[in-house]
Amino acid sequence: MAKGTVNKVILVGRLGRDPEIRYSAGGGLAVAKFSIATDERVSAGEGKWEDRTEWHRIVAFGKMAEFCGNYLAKGRLVFVEGSIRTNQWEDDQGQKRYMTEIIARDIQMLGSAEGQGQSQGNFQGGSARSAGPGGRTASDELPPNPGQPDDDIPF
Repeated sequence: MAKGTVNKVILVGRLGRDPEIRYSAGGGLAVAKFSIATDERVSAGEGKWEDRTEWHRIVAFGKMAEFCGNYLAKGRLVFVEGSIRTNQWEDDQGQKRYMTEIIARDIQMLGSAEGQGQSQGNFQGGSARSAGPGGRTASDELPPNPGQPDDDIPF
């Protein structure tokens, strides 16, 4: 990483569709792709306001991708922390195309999905950080997070 630079994104939004899960060649690394929508209220002039929706493409790898496939669904409110990556390619007509994605490092389910009444859950970066294609993460070497300690904390 270059000194003095930061590539960090934090989003809270709702899934627009169920995650799409695929596996790398040979059934290796799981890759989840899905989109979330964030809303912002902006002035439309003359005292009027309108909601503006922004769509974000999210990509998760490894165990985090499997978590997404098992627990996330359309309409679910999620917290996503990650970094921005822009891919560039040339289409069939020779035009340069770009696609910007958020590479997830931390995903947490918030509240319940509309009409689904599911409980809260998360897959945090502390216990499972996402790696890029072909990469291993430190969490692959760690035991699972035991959750909260059983002892009572006096405050």
